[in-house]
Amino acid sequence: MIELEGVPELIDPVMVAAFEGWNDAGDAASTAVTHLEREWKGEVFAALDAEDYYDFQVNRPTVWMDAGVRKITWPTTRLSVVRVGGDKPRDLVLVRGIEPSMRWRSFCNELLGFAHELGVELVVILGALLGDTPHTRPVPISGTTSDADLAQRMGLEETKYEGPTGIVGVLQEACTHAGVPAVSLWAAVPHYVSQPPNPKATLALLNRLEDLIDVRIPLGELAEDARAWQVGVDQLAAEDSEVAEYVQTLEEARDTAELPEASGEAIAREFERYLRRRDGGTSPPSPGERTRPPKPPKPAADDDESSED
Repeated sequence: MIELEGVPELIDPVMVAAFEGWNDAGDAASTAVTHLEREWKGEVFAALDAEDYYDFQVNRPTVWMDAGVRKITWPTTRLSVVRVGGDKPRDLVLVRGIEPSMRWRSFCNELLGFAHELGVELVVILGALLGDTPHTRPVPISGTTSDADLAQRMGLEETKYEGPTGIVGVLQEACTHAGVPAVSLWAAVPHYVSQPPNPKATLALLNRLEDLIDVRIPLGELAEDARAWQVGVDQLAAEDSEVAEYVQTLEEARDTAELPEASGEAIAREFERYLRRRDGGTSPPSPGERTRPPKPPKPAADDDESSED
């Protein structure tokens, strides 16, 4: 059993997770969780044993100096908790780490053990992938779940993906098998400018997360960083006629595909976000207020319970 000493009883807790590696194009997802930790001053209360899950020849530890003393930071996954204030306070359990090198099922079961002990009501996993999307257009964000009822209630897609998967897909399926409501939010990062950081994709993930869990996220300088990033990529593209032509092709394809989406729900969502930020409050409550799924059962200790996406 996992014992969490010093962690107070949490209010409507949501677990938000992101992992560096294959599921983190442009470091967009891991940077989003780092932003939440920094803005809300998250305090780490637990870390997974690095020896259990990481190959140190793949993810090297780092050595640093602290007041003249050499110390080592081991690659691992850490959990912190932050409280979001306002009229309807709630707590976020933030999970930030590196995609494990081994024992993925045990890794997921350990995270689900923390979720059970903390009374987590929803798990949101952030990811980013490379796609044929132009950097000049809004970053596409897809929200998926394996739960048909949750998909309908939260306006998400029911995942139909088949193929290779990473820790995001494995953790989402582990949540499903354990009876824990889980959602994945994916940002599409232009493949021709994949190097990190990508503040525009990070910002898009945080905006979608804000809508999903009904909290107002302080963005700090992220919006300005996103604009500066786009200007920089614009300049690089302008210097190469082939890249500029390719970007134009992507723009035309994107605009044609999304023309029917230029009205309706997308505009309503942006208008609600504008009002929320102007008034400094939270978004209008839904008819059912916050969804509170029943407390999930504790996951089985068996290492073979979860399956891939």
